[in-house]
Amino acid sequence: MSRLILDLLWHATGETLIMVLVSGFIAVLFGLPLAVFMVVAGRGGLYPLPVLPRLLGVVIDAIRAVPFIILLVLLIPFTRMVVGSALGTTAAIVPLSIAAIPYFARIAEVSLREVDHGLVDAVRAMGGTRWMVIRYVLLPESMPALVSGITVTLVTLVGASAMAGTIGAGGLGDLAIRYGYQRFNTTVMLGVVAVLIVLVTGMQALGNWLSRILRHSERTRIAD
Repeated sequence: MSRLILDLLWHATGETLIMVLVSGFIAVLFGLPLAVFMVVAGRGGLYPLPVLPRLLGVVIDAIRAVPFIILLVLLIPFTRMVVGSALGTTAAIVPLSIAAIPYFARIAEVSLREVDHGLVDAVRAMGGTRWMVIRYVLLPESMPALVSGITVTLVTLVGASAMAGTIGAGGLGDLAIRYGYQRFNTTVMLGVVAVLIVLVTGMQALGNWLSRILRHSERTRIAD
């Protein structure tokens, strides 16, 4: 493999990591509050508002139902309005984030709903406020599952960022299209695939490790 190809792979990997990490951060920043709201405002929740969570759930599911490649095209005018261009790494963060927010929101919602209701009732019985239940029960108890959900989201974003390369988003997908497919360079294509495999397996391994640490810490705290 030539030095030029290595340089291209290195640069494209950096662009992919920027897209994945920034859009992943935005997904957690907006998706987690959405998940908390749907849990606490749902039927039997801390703030029962059954209509709003249902409407929000419909919107979330509607966005998730749109294939990402179609969402990319649909959001081109909005992306151009937000960042001034529909091409490049920065522009790709917009559709990636919009696709990832509802995706992670549903994962986080499932994690929060799995928290033992007995713990919630115990805190409420001891005079704990609803905010205390969220802060000291729901979020800490669901943290290992939330970390696993973040890991799944980041891994999904790696694939989505490669797909975004079809419209000139940069990163490994763009490199595979322009140099691997259009120029029939098998070496570049295989290099991109190898880097994607390393990224995905590395993220998954790190996420599993952090989740195990959090679960072990939770068991130790309960035992004490």
